[in-house]
Formats: sequence, structure tokens, C-alpha cells
Amino acid sequence: MEHYDFIIVGGGSAGCALADKLSANGKFQVCLLEAGPKDTNWLIKIPLGIVELMKHKVLNWQYNSAPEPSQNNRSIFHPRGKVLGGSSSVNAMLYIRGQREDYDHWAELGNKGWSYDEVLPYFKAVQHQERGDSEFHGTGGPLNVAEPSSNLDAFQDFVEAAKLAGFPENKDFNGASQEGVGQYQVTQKDGLRCSAADAFVTPNLARSNLTVLTEVLVEKVVIEDGQATGVVISQKGQRKELSAKREVIVSAGAFNSPQLLMLSGIGDQEELAQHNIELKQHLPGVGKNLQEHIDTLVIKKYHKTDILAFRPTVLLHGVKHLFNFMTKRKGILTTTTSESGGFVKSRPELSRPDVQLHFSACALDDHGRNNKMLLNYGVAIHACLLRPKSRGSISLYNNKPSSHPKILNSALTEPEDQQVMIDAVKLARNIFAQEPLKSDTSSEFFPGNDVQSDQEILEFVRAKANTIYHPVGTCKMGQDDMAVVDDQLKVRGIANLRVADASIMPTLISGNTNAPAIMIGCKAADMILADHS
Repeated sequence: MEHYDFIIVGGGSAGCALADKLSANGKFQVCLLEAGPKDTNWLIKIPLGIVELMKHKVLNWQYNSAPEPSQNNRSIFHPRGKVLGGSSSVNAMLYIRGQREDYDHWAELGNKGWSYDEVLPYFKAVQHQERGDSEFHGTGGPLNVAEPSSNLDAFQDFVEAAKLAGFPENKDFNGASQEGVGQYQVTQKDGLRCSAADAFVTPNLARSNLTVLTEVLVEKVVIEDGQATGVVISQKGQRKELSAKREVIVSAGAFNSPQLLMLSGIGDQEELAQHNIELKQHLPGVGKNLQEHIDTLVIKKYHKTDILAFRPTVLLHGVKHLFNFMTKRKGILTTTTSESGGFVKSRPELSRPDVQLHFSACALDDHGRNNKMLLNYGVAIHACLLRPKSRGSISLYNNKPSSHPKILNSALTEPEDQQVMIDAVKLARNIFAQEPLKSDTSSEFFPGNDVQSDQEILEFVRAKANTIYHPVGTCKMGQDDMAVVDDQLKVRGIANLRVADASIMPTLISGNTNAPAIMIGCKAADMILADHS
């Protein structure tokens, strides 16, 4: 049996940060396990590769939900990174932390040490902000945060139209206030993706005390007499056990972390009994409390050609774009497809933004998997609900580790969520009605000019809305009966076992979740090191 001090399950945003910090002092043997391959595919490195990564069958888990009654019984697509770096290797690279109130709310729920002022130092410590040091930003860290370098005019046109629609411009969504519209910053360096693997793992592969194993499926955490002692893995068709002398840390994400806990005998006893899994610890909250940013698109025909489309003019410019990328690391190949947007209020009387906007320089449908839509010159405004009231769940189809988890979002089950999404569509349409977008766009692909009343908009949302890939909450941190981990991220009732990823968030943060997941990994590492100093 192979022995390590710490075993980390999941080489995503949190897991990579954990592996770096736990192995940095050289005192502990650390093993990082990732189900997917190494992050060497060129699609990962070139930002525009995200278009193909959405449908990549090797680098993406390609999850689909169970039929969703609240969304016309559609099965909702959930792309998740299955590669070293996890979803940070396949995402849109936007660097967003969320709102101060999000973290202060966690602390108000009884989670000591998780207020905004207490987590801000972790965000700053790992960041290299190309703008320089400030009250809210740090330099010298491994995660590079840069301005987008595609320089597509459409992104600035959105900002100008949104300002005319009454929204203030914001130069820094991670500064004193999140509210407003502007250009997003991205986790890129010299026009290439800077994933969690690039930042935290690849530079440290020479460490003798860090073992990184890819294409390894973790079947279960081994639990003996109420404590985690290791994991059972499947690698190249062979099963074996790895021993963890100190701790096992599950960082497999909001879908896979609860799945692994349940396969290991931790969860609701009735659920486990249905699948003939031996109960190790009854924790009814495992897999519950799923929260996700539901997202819908307003798409219009665009009269300019300097965007993304499967059209002759764009394709003819391909040689120029390639040259620009190879010589300057700029241009359309560096785009994330959604580099401008903002955080706005669906109603002016609100105290803080409840809707996030992403502007896409292309006509999107079905997560970009519908190539027919990309045959059009079009632009889109994503509108997503930041803090949904609706709650979903993760459960099991069976007791096979190779099976996908059963995902049920249950989005739009709360009337308040429905109203915010109706208002969000109206906001997006209002921005399109302002210059310069008003003159540069014409017919509306979605929702369509015949969709005008609140009920018609709601029916459109039910029929077309998806998620924007920010699942959290399924192993939530807290003190109530449904909490899975405490504020030290220790699994309740099981020694030497923690969860450290977006699944521990008690409530969804107001924005993209990659940077917060990295913060969680870094904070977890400090807790673990303090316990084993």
C-alpha cells in the first residue's frame, strides 16, 4: 500500500491550491488525485478553445440533470472540467470574488473565520494583479489576473449601451463595490489561460513530497472506526488502496464531492440503504442545498463582422487573427467570448445587485453546442440570478463509482426567482435598446418579438434557461442539522476527513465561483497545517 500524509481527491481549483500549500514546507507527503488527464491539450491553453471544451468528451464530465419539472422537464447540461485544473481549465476565466455581504452572511450563520475581512487576505495572497497592489488586490502570487486582450469593439459597445440604460460604470468588480458594468478581468497570462493547475501545481511538480496522479477514479473513502484512513482508487483497470496517515480532503466539486461521500457511506441513511451502501455516518444534508446561477440569453442579430461566427468574412480573417495571437498574444483567439458585463439591480430599491450580466460576442444557444446559431452574426446578453431561493439536490442513480451523480436543480421553483428572471430579461432588452447596440443590432433571435408579457417571458425562461456553471452548497458548512462540515471544514462525525471546495458554501456567492473555490482551498490548507503543526 502506498502511504501519504494527506490525500486530496480532486485536482480542481480548490484541490490544486491545497496541494501547493500542504506540500510547500516539505514536511508532509501529499498526493493529489484527478479523474481526468493532464492539462496538456492546446484547447485548454488558448482561451477561445472554451467553445470546443464545452462539448469535449474527454476533458469535460458532460453531466446532464434529471428531467426538471420546473423547466418543462428538460435535462439541463452541466459542463464540468475532467482534467488537471478541473473547471478552471475549461471555464471562461473571469475573475470575480462576489460581494462582501455574501461572506459576512456565512459568518452570521455561525461560521467563524469566514467573514469578508477574514477571507480577503487569501484572495490577495494568491493573486498577481497586473494592475498592482491595492487595498483589495495583491501582487506576487501565482494566480495571474489580467485585462482581456481580445480588444473586440463589441465588448465596449455593450458597456456604453449599459451606461445609457442607467447603470454606472465599474472599473473593478472586486473592489470597494461590485455594482455597475464594465470589462471583466481574466485569469490569463500573456494571452493564455492561467488555470489553477498552471498557478499551483505545474510549477511545483519537482517537489519530492508532491505526488500528482491523473486518470484516477476514486471509488470511496476508506472509513474505519469512525475515521478516514485512505481511499480506494481505480487506475488503468486496477483497484488499490492508498493510505492517508493524517487526513483525506475531498475537493471533487459540488457534484462529485457529495457523490463520493455517499459512496463511502456518509449521507442520508435511507438514500444509502436504497443502493445497498453500508452506513458509516448519517448526515442527511449530503447532496442537499444545491444552488446554481440560472441563466437566460437575449440574442440579437448584429450588423458588424468583428465577432465570433461561422461566417465567410470571419473565417477569412482567421489568418490575421492567428498571426496576431502568435506574435502579440492578442486578438480574437484570446477571448473568453464574454469579457464585458456587470452586476445590476433588478429593482432600484434593492440594496445590492441581484443580477449578473455577461455580454457574448457571438450568437449562442445550448451552451454553444448548437452550431446552427453560430452561423449567424449575433451578440447575446446573459442574464443570471445571483442569489436564488430555489434549492436542488445531488443523489445517486446506483452504487457504481463510474456512474454520473443524479442532479436535480429545481430552479425556478420559488416565485421570487421567477420574477427576478423576468425582470432580468427586460433589463437585457433595455440595454439592447441603447446606442451603439441599438443601431448595430436588429431582429431578436431569443426570446423573440412576440414574447412581451411577464407570463410569456416566464414561459420562455422555463423553455430556454440553463445554468452558468456555478454549482455550490451540497456539502454545506454550518451548525444546523443539514450541515455536512463545520467551519473548519471537518465532516461531522468522521475524523480525519474534510471537504474543501465550492460544495461547502452555505449560500451561493454573487458571481463566478472559480476565485472563491481557490480561496476555500487556501484557507483549508491553513486550517489543516495548524492542526498538524
